[in-house]
Amino acid sequence: MDKLYIIAQKNQQQANAMSAGIELAKKMNLQPEIAAYSYESFSGDAYYNPRIAADVRQQILATQKLELEQQLSDIAADMTPTDMPFNTPSKIPFNIPFNITWCKDLAEHACQQAKPQQYAMMLKAIHESDYFLPADWQLIRHTKVPLMLLTHNLLSKAGTILMAVDLGSNKPVKKALNQAVINQARRLAEVTGHELHLGFVIRIPKILRDMDILNSRVLIKEAYDKHQQAIEQIGIDRDHVHILAGNPDMCLFELSCRLNAEYLVMGAVQRQGIMGRVIGNTAEAILARSRSHILLIPQQAVD
Repeated sequence: MDKLYIIAQKNQQQANAMSAGIELAKKMNLQPEIAAYSYESFSGDAYYNPRIAADVRQQILATQKLELEQQLSDIAADMTPTDMPFNTPSKIPFNIPFNITWCKDLAEHACQQAKPQQYAMMLKAIHESDYFLPADWQLIRHTKVPLMLLTHNLLSKAGTILMAVDLGSNKPVKKALNQAVINQARRLAEVTGHELHLGFVIRIPKILRDMDILNSRVLIKEAYDKHQQAIEQIGIDRDHVHILAGNPDMCLFELSCRLNAEYLVMGAVQRQGIMGRVIGNTAEAILARSRSHILLIPQQAVD
């Protein structure tokens, strides 16, 4: 059985991430595995004396272990027997394996651990802050398995899934990524019973939009006609296909809100180096305002 790698961080809403992860694992027939992370910068005696630092570290990890066990017990108490992925009696509810790691670089460790040969997906709550932790960005750029990022500001549970597909690309890599997005979105729709919608954004630079050089309505109508065959091959109702023109992250955000989408499924190009720092990608840009859970399909998963 493939596994679901659930990231739990200290002092964040990890109980919500664990609960959502366990529920999703049951629906997708995956083995949930919890990876709890902790790290503290020491000062005073703990900074200068390695022995004291080791003792303090063990105390912190022991406390976190007790908290984690209590959170799992609370989750189990809220579930009916049929909701539990495992019914084996155990000190840890439904016998879910978990590890607590003292680690400064969460993203690097998680990406090394969650290998495609063993894990079908990674799940993490988006860091609740005005500025996302570097871990959120690094996970997007380096994960080798699909990454589910849970928002704390979910707009609705209206039973809708929006998949973002680039119908306009002829690049083999992009086509493969598109197909991976479609496959994951279909599977998610199947296990949740949600309605599936497709979104495609025609990129129009802001300067051209401001100058009214291009007619967006004409471009959108032409796009529907041009990609009619591709839409039919995907096998999705025409009423569930939405083509927009403008800035991709803003258009997808507005569309997901209009559809009350619980999940937004999209590909991540995973740019590296200076290109990644300067340009970034749509997945990263949409995180700042997302009101949907985001399932990112990494390019590395289809390479």
